[in-house]
Amino acid sequence: MLSITPIPAFSDNYIWCLADSESGKALVVDPGQAAPVAEYLERQGLTLDTILVTHHHPDHTGGIAELRSRFQPERIVAPSDSPFADGTDTVHAGDEVVWQSLTFEVLATPGHTLDHIAYFSDTEVAGHPVLFCGDTLFACGCGRLFEGTPGQMVESLAGLRNLPDNTLVYCAHEYTLANLRFARAWLPDDPALAAFEEHCRALRDDDKPTVPVTLGDEKQRNPFLRWDDPAVIRVATEYGRAQGLVTDSDSGVFAAVRHGKDHF
Repeated sequence: MLSITPIPAFSDNYIWCLADSESGKALVVDPGQAAPVAEYLERQGLTLDTILVTHHHPDHTGGIAELRSRFQPERIVAPSDSPFADGTDTVHAGDEVVWQSLTFEVLATPGHTLDHIAYFSDTEVAGHPVLFCGDTLFACGCGRLFEGTPGQMVESLAGLRNLPDNTLVYCAHEYTLANLRFARAWLPDDPALAAFEEHCRALRDDDKPTVPVTLGDEKQRNPFLRWDDPAVIRVATEYGRAQGLVTDSDSGVFAAVRHGKDHF
């Protein structure tokens, strides 16, 4: 039986741990810190055999060297052409990564960084397909564009948007309430956002994570996935006019939303 658990790290990172209770094996995604992973594995009696990396930023890779030395995992899977060069297996878009009963498809998701990838499995865990998307997509948000362009990010997000609606999105940060503050300011009359904000505040008040979320819900709520939604287009056009931004394309609308969040 497979389970997925968030291991909190730093102030707002989640390191996701996939565990197989039968074999006692574990896979972790983007371990920026080693100590919380080691503590969790030892407490649960798990053997780390695979690490998945979505991109090279230190808060996603900083714990790998120590985990490698301490647990000697069989595989460290990382994107090709990446500044992170300490993987045992490098993968491109379209490659597959098999772990236990799951087969992950590697998706290219440049935008936040140029080397960014995501891992998607349509084999269900706890009744849902699984997406480990790093910093490309967040609940009601998306990653800041450190290296890529708005056009690249729209293409990356469009690929994720095409996945099944019941896919659970396992993103790497607890940014939901901050993202909702921006989304609610842009779309104050959106009832789905208002209800979700209330739900997330209750979760955080109980010290519970607000993620994962379903992709179908994100398509309805997340302004960064709604570049073709008339409500988002209208606000982006008004904002773009004031900021001197061109919003006559999907990437232009997205760029206005991203600019708005960056300066919120």
